[in-house]
Amino acid sequence: MPLIRFGVSIDKELLMKFDHLIKDRKYTNRSEAFRDLIRQELIQEQWQGNHGIAGAITLIYNHHKRELVNKLMDIQHDFGEVIISSQHIHLDHDNCLEVIAVKGSPKQARKLADSLKSVKGVKHGVLSMTTTGRGII
Repeated sequence: MPLIRFGVSIDKELLMKFDHLIKDRKYTNRSEAFRDLIRQELIQEQWQGNHGIAGAITLIYNHHKRELVNKLMDIQHDFGEVIISSQHIHLDHDNCLEVIAVKGSPKQARKLADSLKSVKGVKHGVLSMTTTGRGII
């Protein structure tokens, strides 16, 4: 794919802050940092529509809570069309980490994450979404 060069007018102070940011994040040049910013905006736009996403739901919970694991499993079975994998990790005697890989509708992924996070006994939960890579250069 051919590269196109173009100019950007930007306030000097803002550019200095940007240069500091890209140095901290180990970018080799401004162009790659700008490309990543543009990609991020395009990906977030996909999340607003009904374009397919990929992502992970991460949960921390106390597995000793009565019926908690069964409730989490029941919810996951209700969302089988978006769940592609899950991994259960024992952090210590009381706490477990569960990572659920999802793919499909952003609306369904959010609904699943919200359903899981709201179960009594779940200490923390977060949905991290990204793109499936289709249409992003």
